[in-house]
Amino acid sequence: MKIQVLGSGCPKCRTLTERVEEAVAALGLDCEIEKVTEINEIVKFGVMMTPGLVIDGDVKSVGKLLSVEDIKNLLS
Repeated sequence: MKIQVLGSGCPKCRTLTERVEEAVAALGLDCEIEKVTEINEIVKFGVMMTPGLVIDGDVKSVGKLLSVEDIKNLLS
C-alpha cells in the first residue's frame, strides 16, 4: 500500500502526516508513506486545496485535517 500526503509543508500538512503514521502503526500495516510537496505533482492529482490524502493512487481527502480514526477507517 502506498499513502501520499499532499501539501506544501504547512502545519496542517505536517499534522496529517503524523496522524497517518500513527494510524498505520496502530493498524500494524506495512506501507510506504510519501510526502508530496511539489505543487505541480499535487495538481496532477486534481487537488487544489491541501492537505490531501491519496491511498494507492486514489484521492481520499482534500482540504481537511482528518483524525487518526478517520484515517484508520480509510485504510481498513
